[in-house]
Amino acid sequence: MTRLRRFRRTAALRELVREARVDPRDLVYPLFACPGVDVVHPLEGLDGIAQRSVDRLCDEAEEAHGAGIGAVLLFGIPEEKDEAASGAYDEDGIVQRALRALRERVPELVLLTDVCLCEYTSHGHCGVVEGGEVVNDLSLELLARAAVSHAEAGADAVCPSDMMDGRVGAIRAALDGEGFEHVPIVSYAAKYASAFYGPFREAADSTPQFGDRRGYQMDPANAREALRECELDLGEGADALMIKPALPSLDVIAAARGRFDVPIFAYNVSGEYAMVKAAAARGWLDERQAALESLTAIKRAGADVIVTYWAKEVTEWF
Repeated sequence: MTRLRRFRRTAALRELVREARVDPRDLVYPLFACPGVDVVHPLEGLDGIAQRSVDRLCDEAEEAHGAGIGAVLLFGIPEEKDEAASGAYDEDGIVQRALRALRERVPELVLLTDVCLCEYTSHGHCGVVEGGEVVNDLSLELLARAAVSHAEAGADAVCPSDMMDGRVGAIRAALDGEGFEHVPIVSYAAKYASAFYGPFREAADSTPQFGDRRGYQMDPANAREALRECELDLGEGADALMIKPALPSLDVIAAARGRFDVPIFAYNVSGEYAMVKAAAARGWLDERQAALESLTAIKRAGADVIVTYWAKEVTEWF
């Protein structure tokens, strides 16, 4: 008789035959840089996460790296916003300052940057707005300028998350033209217009002032279209693919893993994190068990790298 329970009998046996494992070295920790000095502004919707001035951001990154985190993903909250998103590509912008400081303070840490305009535009959209519409091609130049400025400041990789058509090709051409052929692009290839981004909007101060992002982010009902996006981005020069949000998109992660032989990133987004945190605070579930089960499911689906707000806590749990 076949008895699959034989390898489930003890913790040691279960560990021996475990198929998917969460390793802190595969996790990326999101960090939010804000203006000022000695600033730590906790975020109500993201328990344990905060906006930090560059000095305190370096402290957090150094601590995380010492605990075993190998990479961070940087977001910036500028002092001022405008319609041209000028803070996104300012050589003295908040992310650019954070990159230079982190490169000096924690030189071994892998520095990834989110390349988007939403945190820097007065209207909160991810591209240039004309006549109430987000204009695709005019946005590409600004996105490319932002990516180059990140590379100049020390980014190890850039991660465009705007979902404008053709932005990977524009960024690749701009990076190569400025001598940054070695800088990889991790494209948010399949980024859905998801309800699970709510707490992030507080963290990045990026809520649209009108309308929504469904005109450029993907319809959550579409999986085949996601694979077309992945294929197009790879054709334009992407080195890795990001799928977001992770848990509602496990089927897309699995399909991308089976079809594309490149690193697959998945973003375990703010709403996924906040739901577990809120339920755990009410005693409805065990946070550690639920978090690790969620991250294991993302790995099991085929993600090589997971961006998660639990990254630092996972190092403590292990």
